[in-house]
Amino acid sequence: MTGLFLGIDVGTSGVRACAVDARGDIQGMESATLPPPRQDGNAIDQDPEFWWHASVVAISKLGRGIDLQAVEQVCVDGTSGTLLLIDAAGRPCTPGLMYNDTRAAKEAQRIGSVAPKESGAHGASSALAKLLHLLGQSDARSARFAVHQADWIAGRLAGTHGVSDENNVLKLGYDPVTRSWPAWLDQLGVPHTLLPRVLVPGTPFAEIDPGVASELGLSKTARITAGTTDGVAAFIATRADSPGDAVTSLGTTLVVKLLATQPIFAADQGVYSHRLGERWLAGGASNSGGGALLAHFSAAEMERLTPQLRPEEPTGLDYYPLPKPGERFPIADPSLAARITPRPAEDHRFFQALLEGIASVEALAYQRLAALGAPRLRRVVSIGGGAKNPAWTEIRRRALGVAVTTAEQTEASYGAALLALQGSPS
Repeated sequence: MTGLFLGIDVGTSGVRACAVDARGDIQGMESATLPPPRQDGNAIDQDPEFWWHASVVAISKLGRGIDLQAVEQVCVDGTSGTLLLIDAAGRPCTPGLMYNDTRAAKEAQRIGSVAPKESGAHGASSALAKLLHLLGQSDARSARFAVHQADWIAGRLAGTHGVSDENNVLKLGYDPVTRSWPAWLDQLGVPHTLLPRVLVPGTPFAEIDPGVASELGLSKTARITAGTTDGVAAFIATRADSPGDAVTSLGTTLVVKLLATQPIFAADQGVYSHRLGERWLAGGASNSGGGALLAHFSAAEMERLTPQLRPEEPTGLDYYPLPKPGERFPIADPSLAARITPRPAEDHRFFQALLEGIASVEALAYQRLAALGAPRLRRVVSIGGGAKNPAWTEIRRRALGVAVTTAEQTEASYGAALLALQGSPS
């Protein structure tokens, strides 16, 4: 197998393009910025043409360092839940309603009355709620397909629209267990003709459009594959690939994802599963994390205190740090109060106790997933800002009882490139 494989990540602030060779080694990575989405209260949307323009710029910049003619396959990931309607030619009929657009509150109530509790379509930010909202607009009259951000970019590359993947369609109501669009969508009046054809992420579905190939400098034999969401692409980027492998994101919140052999759903705790071929990526998010730390210390203060941490000397304080009352997972309690007393006199001990508390929340999260049927935790790969703190990593290793490492790569574009490679015939 020769050639290059291109991954395109359409994010919130920009587009990143990454090319890997047949071994999965990065040969080039470039980016282009996006303007901020338009926001009016709960309505947050963006002109999809911005995504395309930024994709073209990122690919063009990449072409200065690699031979784009060597690209064999292209895979696109995008923000989960971002949706638009397009006509038969692929032209947008509506703006792209962004992943965090929550204007469709009434539509979410309708979904809640008919959708099974384990469905990923619940909530005002779901793609299905956005679809129901858009169907009520005059712009929808010429619509042929409802597509996600990644779908539209891939479709424009291919000149073939109405194709999605098993990850992006989760929030549109798709049933990943039966691999089908469920009958309860009929109760909401969703036209099945609008719904995309669903493929396994990384599956090639068309050769690149010849005109687009010429415009971008790509080979006219390059194939376009079904994509994925940015979160799944970031997981793939870590190279975690065996059941029991997990990825913890240490950002503002604490997000855990575990590779499992069967789907895990616990809607009341926000736990759901993305399908990855014949395996599953089960995940949940806690309100604990970096936001809880920033409630007490600035980033500069934490950096100053870190050398004073003593992971081998636990404080013994049983904290449950939260930035404000309320927790989703691993404890589902909307009124749960933070537990951060007693407070040691020394700032560095208080800081260590907070880190120990978040590590305990992380350990409890994986225990909850195990109780729901996930495989035994094998190893944890860390991503996010907190992964850079070696003392915290050691604290977490002691709490989790497994190897804890920091991911060499976390870019979603790299994960998308690996998906493009995975879909290539060996």
